[in-house]
Order: sequence, then structure tokens, then C-alpha cells
Amino acid sequence: MKKKAITTLLSLAFILLALVGCSGAEESNSASDGEKTIEFMHLWPEGSSAKHNKIVSDIVADFESQNEGITVDVEVLSNEQYKDKIKVLATSDELPDVGLTWAAGYLKPYVEAGQFAPLDDLLEGELADSFVSGTTEPYAIDGSTYGLPLELNVANIFYNKAIFEEYGLEAPETYEDLKNVITTLKENEVAPIALGNKDSWTGSMWYMYFADRIGGSEALTKAISGDGSFEDPALVKAAEKVQELADMGAFIRGTNGISDQEAKSMFMNEQAAMYLIATWDLPNYTTNEQVPQEFRDSVGYFKFPTVNGNGDKDSFVGGPGVGMFVAENSDVKAEAKEFVSFFIKEWGEKSVKEAGVIPATKVDAESMELPQMYVNVLNDLNNASNLTLFADVQMNPDAAQVHLDQIQALFGGEVTPEQFAEAHEEALSKQE
Repeated sequence: MKKKAITTLLSLAFILLALVGCSGAEESNSASDGEKTIEFMHLWPEGSSAKHNKIVSDIVADFESQNEGITVDVEVLSNEQYKDKIKVLATSDELPDVGLTWAAGYLKPYVEAGQFAPLDDLLEGELADSFVSGTTEPYAIDGSTYGLPLELNVANIFYNKAIFEEYGLEAPETYEDLKNVITTLKENEVAPIALGNKDSWTGSMWYMYFADRIGGSEALTKAISGDGSFEDPALVKAAEKVQELADMGAFIRGTNGISDQEAKSMFMNEQAAMYLIATWDLPNYTTNEQVPQEFRDSVGYFKFPTVNGNGDKDSFVGGPGVGMFVAENSDVKAEAKEFVSFFIKEWGEKSVKEAGVIPATKVDAESMELPQMYVNVLNDLNNASNLTLFADVQMNPDAAQVHLDQIQALFGGEVTPEQFAEAHEEALSKQE
């Protein structure tokens, strides 16, 4: 299976090589005069990602000024161009000394081909205790970590405080509280929860949180990895809770035919009172001046409730964004690792203050002038006990599609919780 994955990657890369052409002779990264050059590729062009681009440029300039004799040669590509070129370079084992990667399934073929260097020395050394709990694990394979994450997104339930206040409601602490809120809103003809489950990953987050609260932080991950089972009673119970909410009309009508963007629009137009989404949406509720200030002021958030007294509200569903890798065959591997360490340390506060990004590293939110919601989220992350990576990202593409299809079927009442669990077991049994 591993050989097949690598072969597929390389075959695709050769095709891409033919399409995009060679990038020309790579410059040597070790000059004869003792000067050293670190080749660094990233995916934030100045035109489309100006804030990210500036942060990178500033960090590179700072690194060069503090490390005489080392130059960082930066190449910037758009997201898709980046993905294509990395594949091309991998075919000839000419990856840049430092680049960006995604976690889990994306990272795996490069690791299996021996092209990414282990970064455990950084993680256990000068970056020890720097990362939010659960953010580096998706970059680990067989006990070694091959990428260090820059970004992080976790899901919370955002809610319209004005609507809640109008009907005498408070942010729910427990599932029972949540059901009472839903009942009250329905009695007053207010749609309780905006959910665009046409995209499925949105509904998956509801299932994942129920699985976490009922079965604990490892039940779902173990089921996906094969160390546990989707037929675990806790995971079946989680599916029952999803259908319980669907049956009581908690979600907007026709949720399986509505996209996430449409659901978001309903929440932001005050046509629904609650919306479960990750923190990439924070600017809409804080700093996005295209969103009316009155609405931004009316939005709050709460952590996913406990269920029947079970669950840890500091355990989150979410996932890290891109991370940094070092090429295994780099001629300047030591310097490349120094650059990665420097970059990670500098990125944290800069990314929050200058781009509104939630970093994967812990930051001192109290020391920065930020909207209170950012401060609260950052404090939550500093105290997070667990982060469970989005389920479909944890699975291979075929199993992930079954998961997403089954989520739609679950919300639509087309399968029982037991059938939902059985379908997952069958799909995951074919994963290895």
C-alpha cells in the first residue's frame, strides 16, 4: 500500500513536470565563500495574501540580520501552484530546504519516501511546550514529527446574544441546557441552529463533538485508526444525539441541501440563533468592517456543552493549518532547522496581531491589543486539554467520503446510528 501511494505521487508529479516545466537549474544552497543559503518556499503571494506575505518577509529579514552569513532565498507561489511544484520537485528529490506542508494524509507520502526530516529535536528542545496541545500530533508518523504547524482552527458554537437576551436565554453549559434553548427558540419561531450540511464536514463537527463528550477525547481517533471501533457504544450514542437534535428541529429546515456559505449567511443575517464553525470565521465577528458593527457586537461564542455530565469542555474539534518541513537531503539542514525554529517563535504573536490568524503556538493574549473574542479564544487554546483533528482529514479519501455520505444520511434520518457505525467499520477496514 505504501509503495502504491508513493508510486501514485511520483507518477502524478512526472505529469505535472511535463505540464508546468522545469523551474530551471536550482541554485546551489552552499556558496564556496562560506556563505550559506536556505531555500524557502511558501504560498502567500503579496497580491492575494498581503498580510501573511509581509509577516514572512519581516521574519526572514530578522533571521538574516541575526545570522550573519546565512541568506534565505524565498520563492512564493499561489496555493495550487505551490502544491504542484512541490510534487514536481519531489520527483527529483530537490525539495527546498524549508517549505510548507499539510498534516496527516498529505504529509505521509513524503515521509514514506524519506524526503522530510524528523523535527523531534526542535520539538523536544527549544520549542518544547510552545505548541497548543494536539496540534503537532497530526504531523507525526510512527513516533516522529515531520512538520511543525503554524496555524490552528478550533470549532465553537457562535450565537446571537441579542436573540438570546430577547428570550431570556443564556449560553448553555450542558446538552440539556442546549435542548432547552432550542425548545424556547422554536416556541418563538426562531430557527435555532444554522447548519449547511450539504458540505457534510459541517455536520461531522456536531457528530465529532458528541463523540468526544460521550466517549472521551480518544474514542473517535482510535476508531479511525483501527485501535477502536465505530461500533463502540459511546460512538453509536453520539450518532443518536445527532438524530435527537435533528428530530427536534434544532437545525434549519432543509439543512442537507444547504451549503455552509448559505448557512453562514443565515446566521449573519440573524435568521438563526447559533452556528457551529471553526475560528477561521473570527474576523467576521470581530474585525471585518464589511460586517455591520451592531451585528459583530451581538455575537458571542460558547464551548460545546457537556452531555449528561460527561465530557471535557476544554477538548476541542479542529485542526492545524499548514506547517513547516525541512528537507531530509538539505545541504544546510542544521541552518534550515534554526530558521524553522526562529520562524515558529516569531510567527505566533505576529500572525495574531497582523493577520488575525490563530497560531498553533501558545501566545500571551493579555499582552496584545486584540478584540476580546480573540483574547478569549487564545486563552481557551492555551488551556486546551485535547484537539481532535477533523475526522475526514484523519481518514484516507475513500473512507472520508463514506464518512461524509453517512453524516448526511444520519442527519437526514436515512440510516440508524447502528447502520452509521457499521458503514464506517466496513470503510475503515479497507483503509490499510
